[in-house]
Amino acid sequence: MVQLVGSLRKDLADSISTCRVLVVGAGGIGCELLKNLVLTGFKNIEVIDLDTIDVSNLNRQFLFQKKHVGKSKAQVAKESALQFCPTANITAYHDSIMNPDYNVEFFRKFVLVMNALDNRAARNHVNRMCLAADIPLIESGTAGYLGQVTVIKKGMTECYECQPKPTQKTFPGCTIRNTPSEPIHCIVWAKYLFNQLFGEEDADQEVSPDTADPEAEWNSETVARATATEKDGDVKRVSTKEWARSTGYDHVKLFNKLFKDDIMYLLTMDKLWKKRKAPIPLDWQHLQDSACPQEDSPASGLKDQQVLGVWGYCQLFQHSVETLRSQLYNKGDAAELVWDKDDPPAMDFVTAAANLRMHIFSMNMKSRFDVKSMAGNIIPAIATTNAVIAGLIVLESLKILSGQLESCRTIFLNKHPNLRKKLLVPCVLDPPSANCYVCVSKPEVTVKLNVHTTVILFLQDRILKERFGMVAPDVQIEDGKGTILISSEEGETEANNNRFLSDFGICNGSRLQVDDFLQDYTLLINILHSEELGRDVEFEVVGDAPDKAPPPQTNQEEVNSITNGNKDSARPSTSSMAPSEADDVMLVESDEGETLSSSPTAAATAASSKRKHSDAETGEAFNKRPRMDQSSAAAAPTAADDDEDDDIMVLD
Repeated sequence: MVQLVGSLRKDLADSISTCRVLVVGAGGIGCELLKNLVLTGFKNIEVIDLDTIDVSNLNRQFLFQKKHVGKSKAQVAKESALQFCPTANITAYHDSIMNPDYNVEFFRKFVLVMNALDNRAARNHVNRMCLAADIPLIESGTAGYLGQVTVIKKGMTECYECQPKPTQKTFPGCTIRNTPSEPIHCIVWAKYLFNQLFGEEDADQEVSPDTADPEAEWNSETVARATATEKDGDVKRVSTKEWARSTGYDHVKLFNKLFKDDIMYLLTMDKLWKKRKAPIPLDWQHLQDSACPQEDSPASGLKDQQVLGVWGYCQLFQHSVETLRSQLYNKGDAAELVWDKDDPPAMDFVTAAANLRMHIFSMNMKSRFDVKSMAGNIIPAIATTNAVIAGLIVLESLKILSGQLESCRTIFLNKHPNLRKKLLVPCVLDPPSANCYVCVSKPEVTVKLNVHTTVILFLQDRILKERFGMVAPDVQIEDGKGTILISSEEGETEANNNRFLSDFGICNGSRLQVDDFLQDYTLLINILHSEELGRDVEFEVVGDAPDKAPPPQTNQEEVNSITNGNKDSARPSTSSMAPSEADDVMLVESDEGETLSSSPTAAATAASSKRKHSDAETGEAFNKRPRMDQSSAAAAPTAADDDEDDDIMVLD
């Protein structure tokens, strides 16, 4: 007769009480997960989170209260969880999981790792650390009403990076600066403007008219006039921030420069407006003189959902500039502000600037709520979704601790029931991808770039760290001499930073060996030299573009394919109508008893369907195939989990 401890078999209950688990992230899903773990009987838990508690977290991260605002999430989550089970042994780290202190040996202490993160870089890093330590990882994420949970085990399943993920949508610089045609273009411009005026200036985020726009064909007289000052050298060109400081951040001068002078300058680019409606400049004094008194009176409805008049946004622009100027001056010389959607003055500035630009380019203006949703890539967080996903994480962990890894599933939580009236759709875990540059035995990729224009620092920061998710890469050329390009030891190769790859004899066909000893990860990079990369394209990873992901299925296919698997199966999704992450709900059995597969081929064979899970703040998709449902096709949710993880999504 099976001996039970509560609802669990005694051997499983014993394993739960003695095993050590790591929870990465103490935000939306993390809070629910910690509570579930201690109530299930887990006694040895370590939790890590770099964030502190914000007021905006309190509506869903129930382990936190108003008195905890500003304190460490991990520490407060530990203290609150102990109230459910005072005998639990919980260790909290107020730190980044990417800190070198948390190396492979640290990960090997655990039987299981559970992710509740909100960004791609951290997800990639934990994925690699678990592969290196050869321990199971349960990955999860939510986006509004959608959620997803999956299990990753070295050699058995796809890793987090096995499938290509679409990059966050970007826009050509000339569109942002010269010819915006959608509200999002104006919102991106306003965010760039915030950084140019108050934050860290970035040459790639210029907001002035783009004279290099290939469409902007001037006549010779206009060209001569526009370039005269540069040729004569009689005017010293200064940055936008320096000019703004010199005016004392005078809101009228800023306004007339941005919304009058720059627009009039754009109008001189004749060719731009032959097939487009020309922008209409605004003048502060004229608007002030013609302002209607009723524009100052509050409208009905929620404040954030009101759309103000032009003069109303002028006043909001003035007030936000004055507030941000005070914040900047209070920080001292050379200070910089960081844009945050939850910082009211910063959000007011972007709302005002974006709407004024929308008006200039004849677009309908947006409410502060709408602007914040697009500027912050937000989908409202749903506490219930986090609770469901956290529950499913624990259910999958019980399978792992029972030695039933083969029974684990990827589970999608839908916003609406499928034809079988199920919100949860489970899929069989896919095997590792033979093309993955992370979990195959000898990872290798081909990178196309121009060796004569690519410098070593770009290779390190943009390609190795940003694109391939490394933390501390060491690079040597496979030239028979072992020439060191980049060393993770500080100061050893800094002299190489601004030298071109070609300076080291790197050419078409060269091979670079890259080692990240923290991640216990080695990658071989084949260099493909090209001088014909597209405009604004600095490098390409050959054969690894987002369009590699399978196209979305049609609604009819989806209708035919959605079934529920056996009691052990579970898998989340992230499309609006597609299955999303589910975590505390047991999987239901289908009438046929068949289990969904997550691989494209098997999915087609088993008439199953699933969605691609996206990352929160970055907009990237999880490693499962996308599936679109009616209205869900309009927005691809990005799963994320931490204090903001559960409410972030890229809107495409």
